[in-house]
Amino acid sequence: MKHRKLWAGLALSLSLLPTMAQQPDQTKMNRFINDLMSRMTLKEKLGQLNLPVTGDIVTGQAKSSDVAAKIRKGEVGGLFNLKGVDKIREVQKVAVEQSRLKIPLLFGMDVIHGYETVFPIPLALSCSWDMNAVESSARVAAIEASADGISWTFSPMVDICRDPRWGRMSEGNGEDPFLGSAIARAMIHGYQGDDLSLNNTVMACVKHFALYGGAEAGRDYNTVDMSRWRMFNYYFPPYEAAAKAGAGSFMTSFNVVDGIPATGNRWLLTDVLRKQWGWDGFVVTDYTAISEMIAHGMGNLQQVSALALNAGTDMDMVADGFIGTLEKSLNEGKVTMESIDRACRRILEAKYKLGLFADPYRYIDKKRPAKEIYTPAHRAEARRIAAETFVLLKNEGQILPLKKQGKIALIGPLANTAANMPGTWSVAAAFEKYKSLYQAMKEALTGKATVTYAKGSNVMDDARIEANGSMFGRDIRDNRPAEDMIREALAVARDADVIVAAIGETSEMSGESSSRTDLALPDAQKRLLTALKETGKPVVLVNFSGRATVMTWENNNFPAILNVWFGGSEAGDAICDVLFGDRVPSGKLTVTMPKNVGQIPIYYNHLNTGRPLPEGAWFAKYRSNYLDVDNDPLFPFGHGLSYTTFKYSPIRLSAATMTADGTLTATVDVTNTGRYDGDEIVQLYIRDLVGSVSRPVKELKGFERVHLKQGETKSVSFTIDAEKLKFYNADLQFACEPGDFELMIGPDSRNVQTVKFQLQ
Repeated sequence: MKHRKLWAGLALSLSLLPTMAQQPDQTKMNRFINDLMSRMTLKEKLGQLNLPVTGDIVTGQAKSSDVAAKIRKGEVGGLFNLKGVDKIREVQKVAVEQSRLKIPLLFGMDVIHGYETVFPIPLALSCSWDMNAVESSARVAAIEASADGISWTFSPMVDICRDPRWGRMSEGNGEDPFLGSAIARAMIHGYQGDDLSLNNTVMACVKHFALYGGAEAGRDYNTVDMSRWRMFNYYFPPYEAAAKAGAGSFMTSFNVVDGIPATGNRWLLTDVLRKQWGWDGFVVTDYTAISEMIAHGMGNLQQVSALALNAGTDMDMVADGFIGTLEKSLNEGKVTMESIDRACRRILEAKYKLGLFADPYRYIDKKRPAKEIYTPAHRAEARRIAAETFVLLKNEGQILPLKKQGKIALIGPLANTAANMPGTWSVAAAFEKYKSLYQAMKEALTGKATVTYAKGSNVMDDARIEANGSMFGRDIRDNRPAEDMIREALAVARDADVIVAAIGETSEMSGESSSRTDLALPDAQKRLLTALKETGKPVVLVNFSGRATVMTWENNNFPAILNVWFGGSEAGDAICDVLFGDRVPSGKLTVTMPKNVGQIPIYYNHLNTGRPLPEGAWFAKYRSNYLDVDNDPLFPFGHGLSYTTFKYSPIRLSAATMTADGTLTATVDVTNTGRYDGDEIVQLYIRDLVGSVSRPVKELKGFERVHLKQGETKSVSFTIDAEKLKFYNADLQFACEPGDFELMIGPDSRNVQTVKFQLQ
């Protein structure tokens, strides 16, 4: 198929787009850094390894800030989450004009899914299955962040997650390593382009290395314990893909790996990342990860700092362990000068590649913010992409799309809150510029239909728990009695033709330190929906979430569910685009949605047991199943409906056998048999039927987004080669094994056609 041209619809001049690959002259860079390091004192070298807390700096007062004194002494390598080109210029000026060696600073920020133009949360972006869109979102983020003085983003997060209790599922790309690897590559290229020295690119930072998404019980920062076989087959691939895509930096995770905290794990940071994968960037810790190793039981601050450096960590975020203890450790023989020099060189190389030695103010142009941040073109792209991420979970009786006529009641705690639209980790967001769903719907239906609104309920009855999930300006608590709020909502509902209920999580109910044990709809909202259902009016659910939630009750009681995640700064308009049929939904789940939390962890690419229960069956004694619920998810990985329908032809294989140095092709014809033009995401799965180790029941090995007009048919082909059949065996050798395979193609992981082939 012909993909949309990357960044289509963006009115960006060619000068904004990095197009030609350009690597710095290695010899010239080495000569420059060798000369610089020969003039650096030990303290100045340790300073390059130091990433301290910035604190907010008022414009005009940078010289007198606490951090300025450290910068003058050469004791700071970079700063982070300082917003504003004027503030950044002032601080950079201190470094390059008042420090002895005039070494420029790195300026980083958590630009996770956009800057002021905020794109959907990463989990939502993954549900687009559109690598052009993913890359475009990172490209726009890089343009905007760099226009405001930022040269380094702490993104992408590529942690595989199979447990939606973990709040940071929202920041990743779901449960699948194949899709996660593709997204990692797209994000890296979107941020870094082909030439990091261009002032509209930013250095990526891959996180969290490693296995952070495998926290026990879904509780953030908790223990991770898994076999290396599972690491390499399921959790490591996206990290490796990002490393081989040329990511400039990696960030360590908070958890232990094989019992040793990642920040101090030499096997992880040196043997795997650098030696096995051949990566040559620098490693930064997560926030205070070095000092947190004390609580892990790894020693005092001096001991854990030495452990981190010797493991391969290069930069200390906030803990003051490197700057405060490594000189003593060097004198005591606990670390070597070679290790300090190696870490220092890696930081300096990053600054060189970013062009900061050539021009420390490269990213600091006061004219750029007004021209390049939150522009109409960027907003249009964010709105277009957001519509691709929404997943139509259910549409009984084709109630959607809604007609732009009559009276529509918009009800629910998420209906009129602009601050909750962007989603978690949108630190550069400007909430005052964004629309709530109510505002967007009124604008979309002006002169066509009447929109009425009632909040209906709080997010939940417990005010304290709601406050815990409504931090950072997202509070929407209403102090009216619950009965009064429902009474108001019912009055609005009874006067309407259709009810749109905006329900679910607030944006900070997912994200860092936002683990949940109960993923069902909170009590207050459930009472509201029950009352709305009793009106007899059709109810469409617009569900906001940053994870796979439990929607069994909603699925049993309401005809239509549109999962909109958190769609970014343009979410309000994008939701209306889909609700009213200006855009046809095409998102597909990248996480499995459970029927209850007791099924968790639940994921599609599981191993079989020796006593498997057939798919769709329940209950059989002495089979691997539950007494109280079947094994199947509520909605499988890859699920997502459309306003149109698609028909798949039988699979055609180019051959029934292939050799390890050959290929075969699988082709299927897809026809749009419905009443709307639409996009289908065709998915390829493979199962290795007999192996030296147990193999998953299916694994995603290909996908393609194809646009089809009404009545149109297109052929979609996938090429299978040995790489798609390889896996890590019991000896951690990456190889394919001869034998029989099943090849499956379909619209999701459950509804597939199956054919067999043989690898000889």
